[in-house]
Amino acid sequence: RVLGHEAVGTVVETGGDVRTVRPGDRVLVSCITACGRCRFCREGRYGQCRGGGGWILGHTVDGTQAQYVRVPFADLSVHPLPDSIDSFDAVLLADIFPTAYEVGVLNGAVRPADTVVVVGVGPIGLAAVATARFYSPGRIVAVDLAESRLGAARALGADTTVNAGEGPEQLVADLTDGLGADVVMEAVGVPEAFEMCTRMVRPGGRVANIGVHGKPAALHLEDLWIKDVTITTGLVDTSSTPLLLRMMAAGRLPSAELVTHRFELGEMEEAYEVFGSAAETGAVKVALGGPQHTAVSRPAPPVA
Repeated sequence: RVLGHEAVGTVVETGGDVRTVRPGDRVLVSCITACGRCRFCREGRYGQCRGGGGWILGHTVDGTQAQYVRVPFADLSVHPLPDSIDSFDAVLLADIFPTAYEVGVLNGAVRPADTVVVVGVGPIGLAAVATARFYSPGRIVAVDLAESRLGAARALGADTTVNAGEGPEQLVADLTDGLGADVVMEAVGVPEAFEMCTRMVRPGGRVANIGVHGKPAALHLEDLWIKDVTITTGLVDTSSTPLLLRMMAAGRLPSAELVTHRFELGEMEEAYEVFGSAAETGAVKVALGGPQHTAVSRPAPPVA
């Protein structure tokens, strides 16, 4: 099986039913494909598609880490890209930004003046920091073990950062007069991080689990039942992708701190080595692409 579920590419051929793209178009390939007809697709829950879509690229069909990829249901699963968006930035819209925004920010129901904590500021967590700012929270606290990633979180809008080994729970308590955070997002995918999130949330607060868990995580209902806490989980639907595309085209979606390393497709092994040694290399997001995917001109930001 060819891996990969994120891509930007050029359309070379389309099926007879495709109406929204044509050969030669530069497009974003979403990590989720959607038939558009089943019950879940009609509800906008593309990740749960029962018509042959969902999370299939690199999972149940060959994925995107190749010269060519076949994308089913192209009308809902690929998006034409404006010239103002660089390909290496656009690939962040395939999975990272929609996942952070939908599963973290929207599920967490971030509101103005909220105290928001993001535990784990890898690519998804950093995107959660950036998109949480859409809703004018009172403060954003980023938690991680890597100082390089905490620095990136500050650059993307985190007001406070703390090393995970240096008492983040006490810091959050101090910042909130002992109440806890309004919203806590888990973007690590390990039991200890999830349990820490449930200890940092205030009564009536929300814990949005974004991380992909491979092991059981304890849910301490003996402590949580009395606190009116809401806990959400989710697989991204990518229904927000058109919105995020417009935000990026308008220069409202920061990306420079996310794509830290770029390699050509033939350098895949080196790219994986760099990403696998992120603590030493400072890698956040590693992008693969051919020489045709070079930066394009961007409009100057508006003058305030």
